[in-house]
Amino acid sequence: MEFEHIVYEKRGGIAYITINRPDVLNALHPAANREMRDAFHDFRDDPDVRVAILSGAGDKAFCAGNDLKYMAKHGKPGEPYPDAGKYALGGITEKFTCWKPIIAAVHGFAMGGGFEVALACDIIVATDGTKFALPETRVGVVASASGPHRIVRQLPLNIAMGMLLTGKPITATEGHKWGLVNEVVPSLTELIPVAERWANEILECAPISTRATKQVALMGLNTTLESAINRDYSEYRRARLSNDFIEGPRAFAEKRKPRWTGE
Repeated sequence: MEFEHIVYEKRGGIAYITINRPDVLNALHPAANREMRDAFHDFRDDPDVRVAILSGAGDKAFCAGNDLKYMAKHGKPGEPYPDAGKYALGGITEKFTCWKPIIAAVHGFAMGGGFEVALACDIIVATDGTKFALPETRVGVVASASGPHRIVRQLPLNIAMGMLLTGKPITATEGHKWGLVNEVVPSLTELIPVAERWANEILECAPISTRATKQVALMGLNTTLESAINRDYSEYRRARLSNDFIEGPRAFAEKRKPRWTGE
């Protein structure tokens, strides 16, 4: 797959998706969104990759959100730019089901849609000094549905509402304090290695068990505890019927590393 606005690579079971528009702070426009969507669909469907790391090129920004200059030139009321709804924010913020883990490696600015993309990931690693914000109210637009809904679930309500209503940012350190960021790293040079450390720790686990765990946790999140416990989960059923379900306890008993097959 060839791309112009992102870089997509696969190495050692990890898919690397890098937004590659550093000249506009990795802001997203339709072509970039479409390429991100295609890469994430390929990641989801490729059995040889189990974890994705999403990052931004350059040293200034993870993603500054929607490309406002592009919107100003091409947009109209009700539609910020042509085909905006088809590939919004790389296609992962809504109507995208993927039970493989996704790690956001964030530096610099993660603003608006860029922050929403990070919120759609399962783990966030960020450099010290990174700023997260949903500043849409400051430029006369409204955050897409996924942003406000996710932020009030991932941060304390008053902190989230403060960010939404003022458009003001929080730092990576503040995000770590409130449970938004999993780990803060001191410099950009350490960001991808730390994200890879998280990815490799996930790769040590059984692939089908990892997918089942993500599905159970997220699908049960917004229901009652009783309903969540008694719900049927397709990946969980697959995990219980898999060879890995036997291999894990056997490897533990034999004091050796498990040999996962994903089956």
